[in-house]
Amino acid sequence: MRGVWVLSFADVLLLLACAAFIMGLKQMGRKQSAKRGNRISSLGMMAAVAGALFQAETNLILIVSIAAAGTAVGVALAIRVRMTSMPELVAIFNGLGGLASLSVGFIGLLPGSDPNSVAHAMSAASIVIGGIAFSGSLVAYAKLAGHIGVASVTFPLQLTFNFAMLVVAVAAGAWATLGDAAAVHAIVLVAASLILGVLGVVRIGGGDMPVVIALLNSYSGVAAALAGTAIESPALIVAGTLVGASGFMLTRVMCKAMNRSLSNVLFGGFGAASASSGSQQPTGNVTPVSVEDAYLMLEAARSVVFVPGYGMAVAKAQHAVHELSQLLIANGCDVRFVIHPVAGRMPGHMNVLLAEAGVDYDLLRELGEFNESMHLTDVAVVIGANDVVNPDARDNPTSPLYGMPIVNVDMARCTIVIKRGMGHGFAGVDNALFTLPRTRMLFGDARSSVAKINEQFVA
Repeated sequence: MRGVWVLSFADVLLLLACAAFIMGLKQMGRKQSAKRGNRISSLGMMAAVAGALFQAETNLILIVSIAAAGTAVGVALAIRVRMTSMPELVAIFNGLGGLASLSVGFIGLLPGSDPNSVAHAMSAASIVIGGIAFSGSLVAYAKLAGHIGVASVTFPLQLTFNFAMLVVAVAAGAWATLGDAAAVHAIVLVAASLILGVLGVVRIGGGDMPVVIALLNSYSGVAAALAGTAIESPALIVAGTLVGASGFMLTRVMCKAMNRSLSNVLFGGFGAASASSGSQQPTGNVTPVSVEDAYLMLEAARSVVFVPGYGMAVAKAQHAVHELSQLLIANGCDVRFVIHPVAGRMPGHMNVLLAEAGVDYDLLRELGEFNESMHLTDVAVVIGANDVVNPDARDNPTSPLYGMPIVNVDMARCTIVIKRGMGHGFAGVDNALFTLPRTRMLFGDARSSVAKINEQFVA
């Protein structure tokens, strides 16, 4: 009968996958339903893979075997990874997503592929963006894991060379789109995109990694959507578009939280001084505090706010901090955690660490909603955070941090900063908080220092 559209079983699976992606992402927008959203999205991906297999005219045994091997590797990584290493794992996953899109685009430009010029253009674009996501994510992983220096790496005419590589990629893409498909087009595009990814991320300092992770996540999504357009896969287009859009929105949130433009993050070479400033001795008019005195201050407090940073992740102190929060609650204290959007090395890093340690979501507060009442807090405890609590960002127009929203811990009645030394944050500047009259510096490893305070409570 004319005008009747008959859906195959594969079509139904792909439609269900698209619906699951959208529903899952919406569920992830609230902390109460985030886990459910993650499960729904996972089921959607399973449906998308199954639908693609039903549509494919290929060796199913080979495809299923490869998928099983990938599943085994993914499960092994998920089981073994520590929460403190989650940023590195996310960087790798972003890179693998880019590599998958690059592979689809590469095949789409080989001789014998679809002669459609639109398909060629989409394939070329997926190679460029997917390659940038892949190689850039590998560099981000190396920085996060400490395999290379976290400081910005720049050299003369670097941006000019990057622009030249972009021109080469655009020219090769145009050549592939307007002419016949050839392997040389794909090879040139792959080489140019990989170089662009490496050079683009090495010039970004380690302190900007939250922005980089979010942006590379967006790139991998855009590359997937382009690859889906090239091979006419609705599920891949929907999934890639969702990832690309949400990743870009998160990137904007990260930039706003740092009061810096995306172009400044990508091209500014910011953070080059941070690598040389990590292990300095206490200087200036600081007031150290002992574990015993810190315990007495916390024991007498009626309200305490914890502000975690990357130093807490490095020290693996989240479990000790959770134990301290429970001891304070049992002592009749009102306890809250305030997390700055760029605290850690990826968006939500501190949230993940605290959740893994068992901290109740109800104790977490957003930056804006708590700052107004910070003056009512008896003790603010800063654990491994630096620039995100620097009052110069609010009060000193000459500071490179000026204008960046911070957690106003200096307005609490007393502040305890738990830190190994007086090292700088990614901005490479002194923290005015450390020398304020109401600030007490508890020097030492965060995990052992908090554990010693906990021992005082149970003694």
